Amino acid sequence: MAGADQHQGELVRGAATEGGSQPEEKPSPRKRRDAKKTARKRPPKPPERKRSYVCSVRLNHDEKALLDAAASATRTSLPAFLARSGLAAAHDLDNTAAAVAGHRELVAELFAARRHLGQVGNNLNQVARAINTGGQPREIDAVVTAVQRAVMRVQAATDHLLEQQ
Repeated sequence: MAGADQHQGELVRGAATEGGSQPEEKPSPRKRRDAKKTARKRPPKPPERKRSYVCSVRLNHDEKALLDAAASATRTSLPAFLARSGLAAAHDLDNTAAAVAGHRELVAELFAARRHLGQVGNNLNQVARAINTGGQPREIDAVVTAVQRAVMRVQAATDHLLEQQ
């Protein structure tokens, strides 16, 4: 605190207690920061090309990982990759609709084959139970043939799905 010095009768101009404000001192003017001199890598988009709509997408962990890897491979952000790939699919609706329809048909066939295999498996269990109790079922050959057909159907659908990927 500034005040009379008890020993010499003069004002003390030292620092205030605990580093507080300094009496009779003018604050130093602030220096302006230099503006960054780095140029933008590309010019900004014209207003008519700016994207102003936001769409949210829900993904599971595996889907997000796959899309992140694809976006990294194309050196784009995930939103940019989704926008570009979605727009590319929208511009070629015939190909996109055929691919989606083919995929849906294949998945439907795979589920139907799985259901068929479950039914045939049930018949096979009935035949096995009859044999274990000492009987000789007449339908054994038909059931074994149906099991083989069901397995071939599931295998064909699975192979077709793997070929598409």
